Amino acid sequence: MIVRDKFFINGQWIAPASKDTIDVHNAGTGEVIGKVPAGGEKDIDAAVAAARAAFEGWSATPAAERAGYLQKISDGLKARAAELGSTIAQEVGMPIKLAGRIQAGLPIANFGNYSKILNDYKFEERVGNSVVVREAVGVVGAITPWNYQLHQIALKVAPALAPGCTVVLKPSEVAPFNAFILAEVIEAAGLPKGVFNLVTGFGPAAGEALVKHPQVDMISFTDSTRAGKRISEVAAQTVKRVALELGGKSASVILEDADLAAAVKGTVNGCYLNSGQTCTALTRMLVPDSLYQEASRIAVEVAKGFTLGDPMSEATRLGPLSSQMQLDRVRGYIKKGIEEGPELLTGGADKPEGVPGGYFVKPTIFGKVKNSMTITQEEIFGPVLSIIPYKDEEEAIRIANDTPYGLAGAVWSADDARAQRVARRIRAGQVDVNGGAFNMNAPFGGFKQSGHGREAGIYGLEEFLEYKSLQLKG
Repeated sequence: MIVRDKFFINGQWIAPASKDTIDVHNAGTGEVIGKVPAGGEKDIDAAVAAARAAFEGWSATPAAERAGYLQKISDGLKARAAELGSTIAQEVGMPIKLAGRIQAGLPIANFGNYSKILNDYKFEERVGNSVVVREAVGVVGAITPWNYQLHQIALKVAPALAPGCTVVLKPSEVAPFNAFILAEVIEAAGLPKGVFNLVTGFGPAAGEALVKHPQVDMISFTDSTRAGKRISEVAAQTVKRVALELGGKSASVILEDADLAAAVKGTVNGCYLNSGQTCTALTRMLVPDSLYQEASRIAVEVAKGFTLGDPMSEATRLGPLSSQMQLDRVRGYIKKGIEEGPELLTGGADKPEGVPGGYFVKPTIFGKVKNSMTITQEEIFGPVLSIIPYKDEEEAIRIANDTPYGLAGAVWSADDARAQRVARRIRAGQVDVNGGAFNMNAPFGGFKQSGHGREAGIYGLEEFLEYKSLQLKG
């Protein structure tokens, strides 16, 4: 049993204002594996006060010194990489092999990357008779999700600390233990007190208290579009800056000249990563009418390779979902899909055989899906793929864009120029072309109801900066 009974505020581990706690479950077994405090308004007030008091000194700290702290944090996380991978695999259910590489590896890389970016970044320039300065926005409230928990924390905390912002982090209560490890690493790195603060709790209590706090200058939020709308409403009362990374319903457009086997395999892999609990998941596969049967056959064969099992096993390719609530949600969508009448090619809503307790769902594929159906318009957040036939390229582009979301997508073609031309017409913040690899320095974020603002690389750093013009005489 893991018991975390204190918050990290003002450089110290302090007792919460109340004795209320939150149970944390093992995604693979469903059992309670620990508890964290259920923080509220008083805890947020204390954390924000510490961050506000620390801001002036931290923002005035030389950039090279701040970069040194970021590298120390990266090194500290690397030293605990195995522990992080194991912890996150239990919290969210991603198979241990992937959890180590992605869930632990990316945060380590991002803290180190922002150290390098900071060393090279120019915070001011001369424009005519003005010196244009870019400086830290102030106190940042970071509210993060459970699916890529430490990765999303790193994409907020590192670029906020880099230019001199101070941070109050409210991680997801579903998967919070990794954030406590980060706080311990930050404490060991010797970051000045109050620069980073950690409070756990539920969204309606701790989250809303952070968003509405008048001494918080900016909120950086990642989660569902529904929650993002509420964040925007509350933040508007104090006219604070808000960066939102929200839901997605990404289309993978396979053109008729593509390598069909490679494109289908890449799409299924992109749909099922982290058991489909990925905002950029390629959940809609668009294929020409003439290739539908073959594409469906290949997709089902690929899906069979996603063996369900204990996320702590090296042999597991598809772990459980993160919680009972998520399991109920995904099974509900699968049942809704069956009711709407497409072909159920594999999977389904019933419990898989041969798995232990925990929140497991079968890898599922629907065929001959219409883009107007619920399963193609709403984010399911599980291993559920919809195959949508189309007549020609223009219809494929129309279908790809026919969604409230615009976070990601993919295009596949033997002609790279054609693939890029189609990709440019897809209204999404990130489009993979013929399986192009993830780039940690490229901007990440969405169009439409997938949010606004960008994370990663220099673009992520600039989200936490304000412009100031010094108008000089003569």
